[in-house]
Amino acid sequence: MREILGERRTNGNGNGGGSGDGVQRRSLPSRGAALAFARRWGWPVVPGAEALDDGRCACGRADCQVPGAHPADPDLLAATTDARMVGWWWETRPQAPILLATGGRAPCAVSLPAVAGARADLELRRRGVGTGPVIAAPTRWLLLVEPYELPELGELLAARELVPSSLRFHGPGGYVPLPPSATGAGEVGWVREPERARDRGRGAVALPSIGELLDVLVEAGLSAPDREGRLSY
Repeated sequence: MREILGERRTNGNGNGGGSGDGVQRRSLPSRGAALAFARRWGWPVVPGAEALDDGRCACGRADCQVPGAHPADPDLLAATTDARMVGWWWETRPQAPILLATGGRAPCAVSLPAVAGARADLELRRRGVGTGPVIAAPTRWLLLVEPYELPELGELLAARELVPSSLRFHGPGGYVPLPPSATGAGEVGWVREPERARDRGRGAVALPSIGELLDVLVEAGLSAPDREGRLSY
């Protein structure tokens, strides 16, 4: 199976401070946020291609589908938790978006259109299902989940009669932008920030399994088709 894209927004520093419009601005430099992800949570990160002021991508491709939200140089395989490398990357490229390399020991993710994501989040909370970290990108919401393997995901999807194309999965070999990244479409923020798992080792993040969320996400995705039909954030 191929990798396919992905309350308040917060800016990644955990203080919840923000502007009057309810959207949290980038008060914490990306370098500090990237170091926090690598050190505190053990998430492998890599800088992405920057978004230019006019919304185009610094990668130079006129047909770039995800400006400011994809790996470039270095590529995704360079993602690391090494604090010295992470610090150097964002010291030399302070405006670079922060990309999480999903899968392996790192979280995976599932994303859906923003309207459907908000509906799903409300329904999951109504049912008492913990969602873990939730990210709001300009056009999509992304829910971080426990790492899964593609055969496991395939079995879960095959057991369902219909899975909307608006539901996208970011598993092994994939990536998602993390706050406080700025993409060509706008800023990325937290709906719900990571929290430490009480029953796990030091630095572990509380994450649901994809199976716990899938039924609600499928229902929400069917209610909000992906009209653009292309990869975007």
